[in-house]
Amino acid sequence: MQDIKKMYRTIMDDHFPEEMKISFGDQTLIYRKRAWKIFDEDMGGVIEKGLRYGENPGQEAALYELINGNLTLGNCTFIAPGLSLVSGIDEDAMLQSGKHPGKTNFTDIDNALNILKFLTKKPAAAIMKHNNPSGVAYGASLAEAYDRANMADRIAAFGGGLALNRSVDKTTAELISQNYLEVVAAPDFEEGALEILKRRKNLRIIKVNRMDKLEDYCRLRYVDFKCLIDGGIIVQQSPLNAILRQEDFKPAKAVFKGKEYSITRTPTEKEYEDFLFGWSVEQGVTSNSVLFVKNGVTVGIGTGEQDRVGVAEIAVLKAYTKYADALCFKEHGIPYKTLEMDIAQGKRSSDLKAGIDEKVKKDKGGLIGSVMISDAFFPFRDGVDVGIKEGVAGIVHPGGSDRDFESIEACNEANPQVSMVFTGQRAFKH
Repeated sequence: MQDIKKMYRTIMDDHFPEEMKISFGDQTLIYRKRAWKIFDEDMGGVIEKGLRYGENPGQEAALYELINGNLTLGNCTFIAPGLSLVSGIDEDAMLQSGKHPGKTNFTDIDNALNILKFLTKKPAAAIMKHNNPSGVAYGASLAEAYDRANMADRIAAFGGGLALNRSVDKTTAELISQNYLEVVAAPDFEEGALEILKRRKNLRIIKVNRMDKLEDYCRLRYVDFKCLIDGGIIVQQSPLNAILRQEDFKPAKAVFKGKEYSITRTPTEKEYEDFLFGWSVEQGVTSNSVLFVKNGVTVGIGTGEQDRVGVAEIAVLKAYTKYADALCFKEHGIPYKTLEMDIAQGKRSSDLKAGIDEKVKKDKGGLIGSVMISDAFFPFRDGVDVGIKEGVAGIVHPGGSDRDFESIEACNEANPQVSMVFTGQRAFKH
């Protein structure tokens, strides 16, 4: 068992070159490998090395930063050198290294920034796990944003990567220090906050430069590679989110067999705010996905499923599960699963669980009044009906299904009626 544990602490050699060049015809991009001098207790000294390993121990990996070259293909000019975020993290930015980072530590933070770049107007927090958000939230303060994101899914947040879009103050640092995280990334750390976070010696604390310019990245494309098992490569432009303002949403309309269908109830301002927040979060979620958002915080996230109604049902199940856990933690200071175990062992009264379960059922897992976000259209109305059954106030999806009229009818038939808007673009992320 000790040998098995050791593999997670091992720093692998990597045989990737210090410099990498990628040519697109007569245009060349030049990349430099990133490495850090970090003290490693297991290795007995300071080790200069890049990534600890890739997605798993046993996979060599390297992080490269774009340092030269400008690429234009057709009408698309891709991101230029000098704008590094995660790839630009140097030793000065590693305020506490903990230990050499692995690939997943940095890809989690990168995808958190991919979400936060749309959420710059208010304090916001994104907690990532396996390159998907477990909780994303706005807050009146950074501390509130973090607390809401954490309580959205305390279970999955354990061991996750946190990115914040404001300088971390002592209040926020105290909240963060109560939980186990792998990485905390922010534009800066106020006096006293760093000392609080450093109580956890293995926590990677990272200052990300240029986060004050994060919104600029909404309009920049990068070259996206997907490598195949035969050594081949698919190259694509990175996506651009077309929904940056309330006005970018489109009214839900459809025509079927010559008959026009349109949504009856216009979204409220509050619903539009959650539509925009939810569609922004959707940019960082693995498809197929369905999210539920309420008052600027995710309340249920379904990811990576093969069918849309199934992922909607999973998002509901997760909302109920996380809501029960949050109630239990707030009322009794323990996870819901611990309460169940204590009851089974005769340590606590079953009335405690019954009270929580009753409230979860009454509140429908906190989904009443939420909005439902889908990264692609609903091929049948059954997915929409899942949300309507739970009391959603509004629904966002790209539109374009042959049966959009059924989804519109479902919203109009609901009591109370449900609003719906289209984005006119899909947000698949594989």
